[in-house]
Amino acid sequence: MASHPHTPARRRPPALTAAATAVALAAGLLGAAAGTGSATARSETTARSERGTGSGIDSVPSAIRTVSSGWTVPWGLSWLPDGSALLTERDSFKVFKLTQSGTRTQVGTVPNVVTTNGEGGLLGIAVSPNWNSDHYVYLMHSAASDNRIVRMTYDGSSLSGYKVLVTGIAKNKYHNGGRIKFGPDGYLYATTGDAQNSSLAQDRNSLNGKILRMTTDGKAAPGNPFGTLVYSLGHRNPQGITWDDQGRLWEAEFGNSTYDELNLIESGKNYGWPTCEGTCSTSGMTNPKRQWTVSEASPSAVAYADGALYMAALRGERLWRIPVSGTSAGTPVAYYTSTYGRLRTVEKLPGKNALWLSTTNADNNGGEPDGADKVFQVDLG
Repeated sequence: MASHPHTPARRRPPALTAAATAVALAAGLLGAAAGTGSATARSETTARSERGTGSGIDSVPSAIRTVSSGWTVPWGLSWLPDGSALLTERDSFKVFKLTQSGTRTQVGTVPNVVTTNGEGGLLGIAVSPNWNSDHYVYLMHSAASDNRIVRMTYDGSSLSGYKVLVTGIAKNKYHNGGRIKFGPDGYLYATTGDAQNSSLAQDRNSLNGKILRMTTDGKAAPGNPFGTLVYSLGHRNPQGITWDDQGRLWEAEFGNSTYDELNLIESGKNYGWPTCEGTCSTSGMTNPKRQWTVSEASPSAVAYADGALYMAALRGERLWRIPVSGTSAGTPVAYYTSTYGRLRTVEKLPGKNALWLSTTNADNNGGEPDGADKVFQVDLG
């Protein structure tokens, strides 16, 4: 199968200045195409007039500002109880603390990480939900022989210790998955790619092409459908997971050359790859709730805020907003198309109606030098 990791390297127009961004927002220039496969331009004003259609939603992106610059491929982001965040850099293997005022401090370098000269390296990060008592931080990274999930201790100033929890996740240059998050049930979830071996996604004995669910010690969580770490299967390269306000799990996934997907994940279900890419009629396969052509998306992280999912797109270079109502996903609308380049990670700020959004333009397909990446705050209003 063809790889479809990301778009080829190219130069982008420079990002708007703060003043120009404000003007563009006011003029509605940062709204973009609505729907799947649509090239119809829609302004911010039009988007606002459609807010809440069918779901009572009352927020869309309304302002954006730079929180921090000078990053090189920031990949994972997880919040600390004090409202600051821990971020990983994929290729430097470093972990930083970033405050909401923009102060950045390196807190450690994760040992035993290797680059795959593609999509692997230091990937996701998840702060323990019990951090005030255990001070644990969980990370997913590429190692010499595999991808793995590890645990370290963060004392508020630096990372220490290194305990391997899960090994044997096959790695490759591309398709390494890598997102880890704690769910509302207190268990740790991890996305794994098929490591460019599509047959692994359908193999229940493989950890690849799956969403994994585990205890804080890396063991299979109680209630997992097959008695193993595997929670769902048939995934190609998922890099985004989040939960809505009813505890439903949503996932964003790279397709091959036809469709990228937004899936509603349920225990034990098969999401089709490599038999299906996008919607299909094959018995036993679960169809996506939304799909996009690969040029519009190539999605990485996904976050939930105020009744909608926000999906960061790499090749698509846009932030998709998808309203959700129950188990249905409404009409997607895109923001910031080709304005800030490749968008990697999006997370809701704790206690605020806002998002943090990061770029990875300094990666191997972004065409920008080290230090070119930024972290933005997107206010929803």
